[in-house]
Amino acid sequence: METKTKDYVSYKDALQAFSTALQEPEWMLQMRLDALEKIEDLDPPVIERLRYNRWPLWQVPNLTGAPAPKAIDPFEFVEDKADAARVIQTGNDTVIETLPQSLKDKGVIFTDMHTALKEHPDLVKEAYMSKAVKPDTNKITAFHAAFMNSGLFLYVPKNVEIEDPLEAVFIQNSLVEDSFIKHVLIYADTNSNFNYVEKFLTKGDTKNAANIVVEVVTKAGAQVKFSAVDQLGENSTVYFNRKGYTSRDSTIDWAIGVMNNGNVVCDFDVDLVGEGSSSDLKAVGISSGHQTQVIDSNVVNYGNHTEGNIFQHGVIMDRATLTFNGIGHIIKGAKGADAQQESRVLMLSDKARGDANPILLIDENEVTAGHAASVGRVDPEEMYYLMSRGIEKSEAERLVIRGFLGKVISAIPLRSIRDELVDTIERKLTSR
Repeated sequence: METKTKDYVSYKDALQAFSTALQEPEWMLQMRLDALEKIEDLDPPVIERLRYNRWPLWQVPNLTGAPAPKAIDPFEFVEDKADAARVIQTGNDTVIETLPQSLKDKGVIFTDMHTALKEHPDLVKEAYMSKAVKPDTNKITAFHAAFMNSGLFLYVPKNVEIEDPLEAVFIQNSLVEDSFIKHVLIYADTNSNFNYVEKFLTKGDTKNAANIVVEVVTKAGAQVKFSAVDQLGENSTVYFNRKGYTSRDSTIDWAIGVMNNGNVVCDFDVDLVGEGSSSDLKAVGISSGHQTQVIDSNVVNYGNHTEGNIFQHGVIMDRATLTFNGIGHIIKGAKGADAQQESRVLMLSDKARGDANPILLIDENEVTAGHAASVGRVDPEEMYYLMSRGIEKSEAERLVIRGFLGKVISAIPLRSIRDELVDTIERKLTSR
C-alpha cells in the first residue's frame, strides 16, 4: 500500500501535544502512540474485487488546532428542531448538542467524543476500540486509532427505552484540506432499547480523505436500531468501517443508504458473540458518474443460536462501479446458528460495472445458511405492466427502482431521513 508519508512515527510529538491539549486520559494517548508505531507494519484490509492501493486514504489531519475557516451553517443541511435529541458536527466542531432533560435524568449520554473522554473516561474505555474494532486489526484501523480527530459517544443505560430517535449529523468540512477521521461509539447497556439515526454530508469541493469508524456495542438483551444516510462529496475518498458487537440475546438492526458521490469502501461487520443474539443488515447503494463504491458486509456467528442476515440492493448508472461482497461466517462451536444473505444489483447503463459476490464460510454442523445474488437489468415485465397503465417509461423505471430499494427505506424510523433518502435517490436517477 502506497502512502504519502512513509514515517508516521515522526508524528509522535504532535500527537502527544494534540492529546494533551484535549485533556485526554492517559489510556487514550497510549492507544494513539501504540497504534502510530504499528501503522507501517500492518497490511491494509483485503476487499474482494477491489484494488484501492492508489486511493489517497493516508492524509494526516491537522493536529495544530489552527482556527477553522469560514463557518458552515448546519441549517443549510438540516431543519431546526430545538427539542430533538441530536448532535450536529461541522468538521471537527460540535455546533449543536441537545438532549431532553428527561433522558439526562435517566443517565443517557449523547455528546462529542472529546467531551466524553474528559467527563466519562472509564465508561468510554469499556468499549472504545476494545470489542468491535481493534486498533491493530489492519493498517486503516491503526491509522484511525492514532489520528482520530473528532467523534461522538452515545451511552444508553440499563433498562432505558427511548421512543424517539437520537440523531447525529456529521458535515465534512471540505472548504479546506483536512482529513476527516471521525469515531462514533454507541454503547447499549443491558436491556436498553433505542433508535439511532446518522447522516454524513460534505460542504466544499477540496479533495480530502475520510476514515470513519462506527462501533455499536451491546450488553445482554439490548435492542439497537441503527439507520444512516451517507452523502459524502465527489472529492471525498472514504473508508467507512461500521461494526457491531452483540452480547447474549441482544440485537443490532442496520438500515444504511450508501449515496456518496466519490470513491468509497463501506466495510460493514457484525460479530454475533452472545448466544441468541442477532443482526439484520440492510444496505442500499447507488453509484453514478465515474465513481467506485464497494459495500463489504461481513457477519460472523460466534455464539450458539445466533442469527445474521445480510440484504444488499444497488443501482448503477453511467460508467460507475458498485460491488457487493457478502460474507457469512459460522465459527466452529456456533450450534444452531443461521446465516442468510441476498445481494442484487440493477444495471442502468451498458458501461456500468456491477458485481454481487456472496461468500459462505461454514465451520459447524447443525446450522442453517443460504445466499442469493443477481446482477441484471430492470425487469421488462414490471416495466410493461406500469407502462400499459399510462405511466411514461422514465417514471415507470423510477418506480421500479424505488420499489427495488424500498426495503431499506421503510426500515428507517425517522420520516425526515426516509424522505431525504428518497429525494437523494430521485436526484441521482433524474441526473442521468
